[in-house]
Amino acid sequence: MIGISKLYCGTVEPSDALRYGRQSARLPSHLLQFAADKRPVVVWNITRRCNLKCVHCYALAKDRAFDNELTTAQGKALLDDLAAFGVPVILFSGGEPMVRKDLPELAAYAVEKGMRAVISTNGTLITPEKARILKQIGLSYVGISLDGMQAVNDRFRGVRGAFAAAMQGIENCKAAGIKVGLRFTINKFNLDEIPKMFQLLEERDIPRACFYHLVYAGRGSELVKEDASHAESRRAVDLIMDLTKKLHDRDKPKEILTVDNHADGPYVYLRLLRENPARAKQVLELLQMNEGNSSGRGIGCVSWDGEVYADQFWRHYSFGNVLKRPFSEIWQDLSEPLMAKLKEKKKHVKGRCARCRWLDVCAGNFRVRAEAVSGDVWAPDPACYLSDEEIA
Repeated sequence: MIGISKLYCGTVEPSDALRYGRQSARLPSHLLQFAADKRPVVVWNITRRCNLKCVHCYALAKDRAFDNELTTAQGKALLDDLAAFGVPVILFSGGEPMVRKDLPELAAYAVEKGMRAVISTNGTLITPEKARILKQIGLSYVGISLDGMQAVNDRFRGVRGAFAAAMQGIENCKAAGIKVGLRFTINKFNLDEIPKMFQLLEERDIPRACFYHLVYAGRGSELVKEDASHAESRRAVDLIMDLTKKLHDRDKPKEILTVDNHADGPYVYLRLLRENPARAKQVLELLQMNEGNSSGRGIGCVSWDGEVYADQFWRHYSFGNVLKRPFSEIWQDLSEPLMAKLKEKKKHVKGRCARCRWLDVCAGNFRVRAEAVSGDVWAPDPACYLSDEEIA
């Protein structure tokens, strides 16, 4: 996760994170990525059911009931363990988390235990009443997925009317006083939608947006050829930086992040090195605090059936099940070979990753994407768009 507004627009300084001792329990949410202890943010896919049919769904969600989901009581036991382990944020996802009737009860329980609770949703099921309930229980944030304006988004979501319903969900969250943001997955077919997303942020007074690079998992594994090329990725990141800066300079700042491609960090730094060397030095320090990809270390995933994964995309390799062992025990068990290596992945990456000068700020990028294309977990990430000259 690369904070474009934080880094490129200078809204965060290294001293901001140092002031809190870089400890997850003390850092405010916007600085959590700079924590030194890397207590994992946990994505809990609480259901596989979804009312949409997104072409890039990593969970292979379907609109039907599944009989292998953790019960409410089992979910609360999981939350007890996560809270005791010091997990700072629990992200409820799916499928579509809003289809679970006990979502408010589970989210409220997480908040009572001292964790920040957020949800990742398609937004189509957030009625005014449900938004008020989510506000009352202390939900910190709602991320709503849009992959473009109406025609593009509805094609990606597989259901006509998804865009309009999501927009209503956004307005319902705003009316209830919940912080809401957009989640946008970059690919060949929606690059031209990026400026429209920024226009939407401004017109609808939406404070935050995350632009995700495509990860080849679930149905997304069928879209490798539809992923943005290296040149297109560079143009997309440049465009996101430019549009973020324009809003910032007009005193209409938004929190903008790119996600799932840690090449974005060095790319931002190299651009700043040309434009503002003094700021570039601070950005490099922040990137070193961030430490790049954190799958299996600073982020983890629990599936609807209790299986534990390195992140929400790495669903073909489970480290164990929370119905048999607590997450905290599974997460710290270094007798599991892959878990041990992910805790120190910089020692194991190969090829251009191993000799890259940005390894300390990227950590080898996405291992699951490398494995999806090459069959080798430790091969270079094919989505890294930095040139050989830039990494030398």
